Amino acid sequence: MAINLTKGQRIEISLSQVGVGLGWDPNEGTGFDFDLDASAFMLGENKKLPKEEYLVFYNNPLSPDKAVESSGDDIIGGNGEILTVDLSKVDPQVQEIVFTVTIYDYEERRQNFGQVRNSYIRIYNAQTNEEIAKYELDEDFSIETAVEFGRLYKRNGEWKFEAMGIGYKGGLQYFVDKYV
Repeated sequence: MAINLTKGQRIEISLSQVGVGLGWDPNEGTGFDFDLDASAFMLGENKKLPKEEYLVFYNNPLSPDKAVESSGDDIIGGNGEILTVDLSKVDPQVQEIVFTVTIYDYEERRQNFGQVRNSYIRIYNAQTNEEIAKYELDEDFSIETAVEFGRLYKRNGEWKFEAMGIGYKGGLQYFVDKYV
């Protein structure tokens, strides 16, 4: 049975192959389709990318260590975008993988997360598709256009997951500036 996580809650991940699914339902009547983009920032101990190639997203769908792979850009919503993580392949210098979602072209489209419903991150066994945990973003992000949904992090040689749910005003470039 899957665990429903709350903001800040942490769980142990005892799998080597983890799926991270991000989903949402856009509200109707905004005038434009929503294009939410999932990204994974693979960070070292200094909370920075070891190299730019450790940012996995629609334009760089596979990390250099082949540990994180993006399903690509999905503009429909529903079960959204998927990032698959093979924890056994993660480069030893990577201590944390932060999963973000940003709204593509949010300025021109005048969109924010206040116009998105039912957004969530779910962690599942990538081999069996069995859901382990789900974190539903239930806060009202009326001006935020970028969210750190959650992170996998290594503590004493073991991988854990933390539900984050931290919103920001900005796009993918905001996170690039933060983590490069």
